Amino acid sequence: MPRGTALVVGLVSGSHVVNHMYLVLLPPVLPTLAREFEVSLAALGVAMGAQAFVNTACQLPYGYLADERDRTLTLGLCLTLGSIGALILALAPTFEWLLVGQVVVGLGVAGHHPAHFPLLADATAERNRARAFSVHGFAGNLGFAAPPVLITAIAAHPALTWRHAFGLIGGVGLLYAAVAVAALLRGVDPSIRRPNVDASASASAEEGPRSVGDRIRAGINSIASAPGILGLGLFALVASTVMWGVTSFVVVLLTEGYGLDSGTANLALSSAFVVGAGLILVGGDLADRVGPGPVLVGSYLLVAAFVFALASFAVPPLAAAVCAVFAGSVGSLSLPARDKLADALSARDDVGKNFAVITVGIMIGNAVAPPVFGALIESSGLRPAFAVIATVALLAVALVGTIVRRVDGAGTGAKGAGTGGD
Repeated sequence: MPRGTALVVGLVSGSHVVNHMYLVLLPPVLPTLAREFEVSLAALGVAMGAQAFVNTACQLPYGYLADERDRTLTLGLCLTLGSIGALILALAPTFEWLLVGQVVVGLGVAGHHPAHFPLLADATAERNRARAFSVHGFAGNLGFAAPPVLITAIAAHPALTWRHAFGLIGGVGLLYAAVAVAALLRGVDPSIRRPNVDASASASAEEGPRSVGDRIRAGINSIASAPGILGLGLFALVASTVMWGVTSFVVVLLTEGYGLDSGTANLALSSAFVVGAGLILVGGDLADRVGPGPVLVGSYLLVAAFVFALASFAVPPLAAAVCAVFAGSVGSLSLPARDKLADALSARDDVGKNFAVITVGIMIGNAVAPPVFGALIESSGLRPAFAVIATVALLAVALVGTIVRRVDGAGTGAKGAGTGGD
């Protein structure tokens, strides 16, 4: 791997770790937060949903910034704002300030996919791109895995609390933002750091300057003319609803439903992310060998099976912990397949916006899952809530099967046109 490619993959993967840590700060301490701020699980679900809502709303603006302005600025901005949000959470004196912190986290982490994928796509040869996406996804899952273990370990010290853990994570994120931006500016070729807008810039020069309204309409038309990307965005929405339903409340399920202690339950959550990280690498290899379709369908059939097992309450507590690990991890098999298909359906000047569309789907799922499943748990109990999550996983299977059949029927597969140069 060329030095410049390795540097980009390393920096972007490190950013993925940091941003994903910010996304799962609250789930490991939901019971503690409910007691400390005297609020319900549904209210904390709203706080997690607020972060996801802001994250969703900012996806396309960040995609525009990365595709037409500056990828390095996009990366630095998302890391800095996310870190500030984590520090606000650490200092929050009231539930209202907790909401503010979540909103600022959302403003930050919204930029990481629109910045990451164009950098990876331009830094890697097509034959190695799925592997780069797999490394990126592997790092992201490590980011998901770190907070439960880190927060539990720090809070176990008699003089420390979850606030110290949040503060440490936010401080490290700020430091990484400075290091990553400096390294990109000094060690990465400008052709990778800058958008692929030469052709569109020439066309714009001939047509004259465009208004903001014209740019918005052109962006909407570009997205509307890409049904494959829209379909993948819809799949990402459903799949994300499933996975965030599991990861947001599986600790509650294991502690209140199966009687496990919080340390064991949080260990299962962290293990799910670690196992998922390894499965991302497996999924990348499978996607290259057998194609994206079978991997996408198979992964969510497995998710449904493990979540149904948890919802049945027919398994012993330790077996439930094992099921929780796999329920929260096997969906990761699908991520490289989804990203490979999205990259293949993209021209070189729309990678950031297309991955922003897919991330919009992810974040809508993130926004919907915590408040909906939190309210369902409080109104109907854990068993019905997790049965619904498993049913939504089956919906994801049906949806992605339809998408893959239509894409293949149109003659566009993983090697479709528009994958561009190396």
